[in-house]
Amino acid sequence: MEFAGRHLIWLALWSGIAVFVYKYLNIKWVAIPLSSVAIIGTAVAFYIGFKNNQAYDRLWEARKIWGSIVNGSRAWGTNLRAYVGNQFRKEALSEPEINDIVKTLVYRHIAWLYELRSELLAPTSWEHINQSVQIAKLTRRRIQNHGIGLLEGEYDQSQLSRHLQAGEYVDLIKYTNIATQIIDRQSQQLKQLRAQDLIDDFRHVELQKILNDFFEQQGKAERIKKFPLPRQYGTASLLFLSIFIFLLPFGLVAEFDRLGAYGTWLAVPVITLIGWLFVMMELVGDYSENPFEGLPNDIPMLSLCRTIEIDLKEMIRDEDIPLPIKPKKGVLM
Repeated sequence: MEFAGRHLIWLALWSGIAVFVYKYLNIKWVAIPLSSVAIIGTAVAFYIGFKNNQAYDRLWEARKIWGSIVNGSRAWGTNLRAYVGNQFRKEALSEPEINDIVKTLVYRHIAWLYELRSELLAPTSWEHINQSVQIAKLTRRRIQNHGIGLLEGEYDQSQLSRHLQAGEYVDLIKYTNIATQIIDRQSQQLKQLRAQDLIDDFRHVELQKILNDFFEQQGKAERIKKFPLPRQYGTASLLFLSIFIFLLPFGLVAEFDRLGAYGTWLAVPVITLIGWLFVMMELVGDYSENPFEGLPNDIPMLSLCRTIEIDLKEMIRDEDIPLPIKPKKGVLM
């Protein structure tokens, strides 16, 4: 109810005004044929349904992208442990040296995860936080009380410095797209490992394929983030809904008036309920368009990053293993 409960208030007021004008001011001409409102309502329902379908596709694609990142990350850790070694090298490195190389590659990947999440959370001009003053204010409150604000302090820029070597961190933060540069660093280190005969050509190609897949998943996520649902669909549905809500009381008031003296007032809760259902459909689609806003219904990227971090660090027997992210107020971020 906190998501859309306040809309019940103005819907009840609007339907009450319509009943008052019709019944007590005796202005009968405000009533319009119910069939006209029904046609408009049907058209609006189809339009909002189409918009919601596209919005859900964007949300579900975003979740599939992060699912692929989870799977690829596990493959990355497993393959590094299996592939990097002395089997192709005449002068063998010590086991701690091999482990340090694997750890560097794993830690750099963890840094990439958190950096990608951070870049996807950067607000765009069409997201709710940059819309009208009232919507922006409401969005900030939702983010703070039900979104990523619930986990304030769980993640900050220190995640990047913790998982990158000091000199590398200083060098990377000057770039515009740090996530892209991190994967490039991974690729360059694989090239060095091949030159040092710590991996052969086949293993080099296989590891590079995983990095290429990370690039692909990053690009897909950036496409969703940086290209909104076309605005003609995003804004027209709200306009059509407003017209329907405006006309709805005048289409139903005469029908309820036939029920008797008190029957007319029964129109108020019925109109309010019908209007609220349409408003809810619009809001569900509207808040599903952009799955990387930091709102409670977004993709739980922090939880996924933490899950991957735990899995990878346990693979390399690392001691710095954090706790999983737990839901707060029923929200998993």
